[in-house]
Amino acid sequence: MAALIEAINVKRKMLFEHENAPYYCMESDVSTPTARGGQTLVRLKMRNLITNAVFEKSFKAGDKFKEPDVELVPATFLYSDGDGFHFLDQETFETFALTDAMVGDATDFLLENLEVQLTKYNGNPIGLQLPIFVDLEVTETEPGLSGASQSGSVTKVATLQTGLEIRVPLFIKEGEKVKVSTETRDFAGRA
Repeated sequence: MAALIEAINVKRKMLFEHENAPYYCMESDVSTPTARGGQTLVRLKMRNLITNAVFEKSFKAGDKFKEPDVELVPATFLYSDGDGFHFLDQETFETFALTDAMVGDATDFLLENLEVQLTKYNGNPIGLQLPIFVDLEVTETEPGLSGASQSGSVTKVATLQTGLEIRVPLFIKEGEKVKVSTETRDFAGRA
């Protein structure tokens, strides 16, 4: 049987199950009453791991949540087609298809053979986690200026091989590979 977590013990970045769905705690705020006999309330900002919906809800401090059966497994992106995005589970060598909604804006980083972490809930894939950085090729950008310094303070727009547009320093040319942060979607250096 899964362990129970009291609402007052739910902290930022924790996973818990509420109304038969897995949630990720984005923020936790405990409000203790000043009057005697008042109840301590816990306000949670939480994201549903299946629908990605974010909302805030208050719970009594003693409310209990189950620990969700969520696991991260290494997987490789294979391809996308009309049925969705196909991944190969690196542990079981099964292939899984995720829908557009499950993948979300991660499509801007998906390249063939990219290694990701597949999020499974009760054994079924519900989403994915990208690596912190992804190397992508610049397919379109203005020509670099001769003598442009490598300080990177002045930038220009570059279109990457997945269609993602980011700002890069002036010295970056078409055909070069750049390192992009999957969290901030910013240029992080040459690859």
